[in-house]
Amino acid sequence: MEFEGPAPQNLLKPLPQRDGTRFAAGRIAVFQYLIAGVFLFLLSGFWELQVRNPAFYSERAERNRIKALPILAPRGRILDRDGRVMVDNQASFSLALSREKLEQRQLRALAAGLGLDFDELVLRVRRFDRTHPKYEPVIVKEELTPSELAFIEAHRGDPRYPDMELINAHRRLYPRGGVAAHLLGYIGEISEAELNLLEFVDREPGDVIGKSGVERQYDTLLTGIDGERRVVVDSVGREREVIGVKEAVPGRDLRLTIDLDLQVVAELAMNGRRGAVVALDPRTGEVLAMVSRPAFDPNRFAGRIRSKEWRALVGDPEKPLLNRAIQAQLAPGSTFKPIVALAGLELGVITPDFRVTCNGGASFYGRYFRCHLSRGHGPVSLYRALADSCDVYFYTVGNRLGIDNIARYAEMVGFGRKTGIDLPGEAPGLVPSTRWKLRTFRQKWYAGETISVAIGQGALTVTPLQLAYAIGGLAMGGVWYPPHVALNAGRRPEPRRAALDPAHTEAIADALWAVVNDGGTGLRARLPGIEVCGKTGTSQLASVRAIHNRKLAGKLKDNAWFVGFAPKRNPEIVVAALFEGGEHGHLAAPIVRDVIKAYFDKKERRRNNERIARLRTAAPFRR
Repeated sequence: MEFEGPAPQNLLKPLPQRDGTRFAAGRIAVFQYLIAGVFLFLLSGFWELQVRNPAFYSERAERNRIKALPILAPRGRILDRDGRVMVDNQASFSLALSREKLEQRQLRALAAGLGLDFDELVLRVRRFDRTHPKYEPVIVKEELTPSELAFIEAHRGDPRYPDMELINAHRRLYPRGGVAAHLLGYIGEISEAELNLLEFVDREPGDVIGKSGVERQYDTLLTGIDGERRVVVDSVGREREVIGVKEAVPGRDLRLTIDLDLQVVAELAMNGRRGAVVALDPRTGEVLAMVSRPAFDPNRFAGRIRSKEWRALVGDPEKPLLNRAIQAQLAPGSTFKPIVALAGLELGVITPDFRVTCNGGASFYGRYFRCHLSRGHGPVSLYRALADSCDVYFYTVGNRLGIDNIARYAEMVGFGRKTGIDLPGEAPGLVPSTRWKLRTFRQKWYAGETISVAIGQGALTVTPLQLAYAIGGLAMGGVWYPPHVALNAGRRPEPRRAALDPAHTEAIADALWAVVNDGGTGLRARLPGIEVCGKTGTSQLASVRAIHNRKLAGKLKDNAWFVGFAPKRNPEIVVAALFEGGEHGHLAAPIVRDVIKAYFDKKERRRNNERIARLRTAAPFRR
């Protein structure tokens, strides 16, 4: 195409050109810098991996395919004195979670699937995080049921759930029905408060410890040392190969002084009642039986007790967690009279022939004190005063002694302080005195207060264990062996001794024999062929005069006590029974009788078995 005429001016001007070469060079420079940065980043990572911390990163890489799984050590068994198993272990499974890639949403899904409390699960993991490296798994549930095991197997490798492992565990197995529950105790996960105690300085969060009773007292002996399995796992956490095993070291077995036969008899005797029974061998201090009722089931603690169940136990007005044998501090009633008699005889205030005429009561310091027998006992000496439990006689003796002399002998036999038994939580009881009242209430002691203490009332309180310990040592002539429940747990302290006149202790033992065998208040404890001695006791919780609401006062039934030993000289067994709300001491006597009978029946069976064995050895049967 040709143009006619003059050419347009704009076509004659040169076109403006973009600097393409400069633009391309800038983009190339940016790309080069980016490549250089990436190269430097990779180089620094290589330096970190290969030069600076090769061991650290090699270990982390190894952990991606090697996993350490704990082998839980079984606790030692608890045996009775004859070697029969009282507490054993049962094989079970526990659930452990890997924490290296653990997410909160996974914990929520797991809690929903296994019926766990989500908040408690999170708290448990966090506590474990504070003291353990990430590669150690945390155990979050013990004693898995078959359905829970099936759930875990079905969801292994599912990214919605944590990396789960099953750990072979050992569930604690206690006697059914709460037999010896308070004595044996129970186990549980260590708490934050317990981690701060000196006795648990070597423990860590998540550890299982003894919480009460023998389990707590001998926790170090019963606890084993956990082992470890190192295994190779694949990308989804399945175990492929075991590359190393460090075996667990089981805890040591503990043999107790408890005779399981006597324990069961005492448990049955207290069935449906509230109170306690303690049986001791006064020659050694060995505890043959210890019962506290109502009881609890320690098996509920063997796995993980729910918060709701725990609150129900703690808030129960019957106080099933209270070990009444060593923690119930109550007025001993007339079971205290032998101690007042001992003080009177030793200090020369009375003689065995000292007589008091009981007309049903007596006046002291402007107040009339009644005897439990309203018609009175008439003239009584020490023998009949103890046999018939005459209050007026002991009002008189206590008034002559004074409170400080009574306190002196009460403390001598073991009241007002812990016996030192190898169980946690023992209560000391209380022995009132002029010094005690001045220190506690900033008031002087009034002579009229001594009258009530002389028959085991007032501010005086003892535990069932203290009562058995005190009367046992008195029956032994003034020798008190420290009570203990373990046979193979080390050397025992030497007994306490008091220089008592044998004539005085024998006079008291004779009178206590009369309580059971000569028309006394404890006839229900009598056993043919066995010299059972004992003392009844009835103690008021509060007097009607001290309570404005008489309906309430009517509901506060008196406690019934009985303490007995056999035989009369050189006793082999002493038993104290507390029947709360039993009203009359003679109703507690059959409890003691049954335990003493079981002891001597078993002794006779053993004697017969030994006799038969000797006969067979001397003249073996021949076919």
